[in-house]
Amino acid sequence: MRTLVYDVAADSGGAATVLQSFYEEFKKDTENEYIFVLSVYKLPETDNIKVLNFPEVKKSMLHRLYFDHFVAHKLVKKYKVDRVLSLQNIELPHTNVPQTVYEHNALPFSEYKFKPWEAFRPWYSQQILGRMMKKSICRAEKVLVQTNWMKEEIIRQCGIPADRVEVKFPPVEMLKTHPWKMDEACPTFFYPAGPPAYKNHRTFLKACELLKEQGMEDYRVIWTVTGEENEGMKKLKAEAEENKLPIEFIGPVPRTQLFEQYASSVLVFPSYIETIGLPLLEARSVGAPILAADCLYARDGVGDYDRAEFFETFDSEALSRLMKQKIVEK
Repeated sequence: MRTLVYDVAADSGGAATVLQSFYEEFKKDTENEYIFVLSVYKLPETDNIKVLNFPEVKKSMLHRLYFDHFVAHKLVKKYKVDRVLSLQNIELPHTNVPQTVYEHNALPFSEYKFKPWEAFRPWYSQQILGRMMKKSICRAEKVLVQTNWMKEEIIRQCGIPADRVEVKFPPVEMLKTHPWKMDEACPTFFYPAGPPAYKNHRTFLKACELLKEQGMEDYRVIWTVTGEENEGMKKLKAEAEENKLPIEFIGPVPRTQLFEQYASSVLVFPSYIETIGLPLLEARSVGAPILAADCLYARDGVGDYDRAEFFETFDSEALSRLMKQKIVEK
């Protein structure tokens, strides 16, 4: 059997990790053939894997749309493909072979629904792309997802049989570190996340303001943003500095440093849009306490972890109470 693996979107980060994991899996399947259709990401060919790169896809969105609708399906015919595996959340258009779609965009299935004036791109992903994705899911022969909660939501929202949805957890390397131990002199709360608004740094900041009002300042907060990424982050940094909150904006850190920080901190994770919430699993692997927003992804990932506690997503008072308990426990 010959399968076309379609992923012109992947170039780095989590998408590239997923692509690489499928490549490693299929490389061992010498009884079948695979054709990887990519843009700029490089993979070596093997006896059973052919790699086609089309870097022009990355020039613009128009180049991407043109390739999706006018080029890709011709490759299916040219190479006499039996089936397609799309790693891009949506099926490959204009083909008449069975397709499997890998869904890793959580936005259309999350509890929180964006308004267009609140954040246009997430709203567009939920309401416009989301509808396209759900129609694609209904047509696909099989759907792969990364988590149990997404499987359940896809079955519920798309109305498809459970046996058409399979959970395929992505490969995650957990680094070894020293046993978890809080710095008793100054408890640390760690939040490794980027700058998008749905990461919900503001609720965390408000919790720190409430602690300051109670005279509690003997702790540290570390965020892996610089505070200069966008207007929203600039306002948060200015507010933190104005109120003299103990928040450190250290920017992105190497993975080894990330795990070292987990091993001496309490993970605070207020994000309300995630597929997996990887930091939850990473912190759990070193035995760190976790304070997380009470969302489906978090319950799925660490709901059975005895060191995880949950708070309502935008309830800064509840988060401040949980943080206060950790400070007092030191």
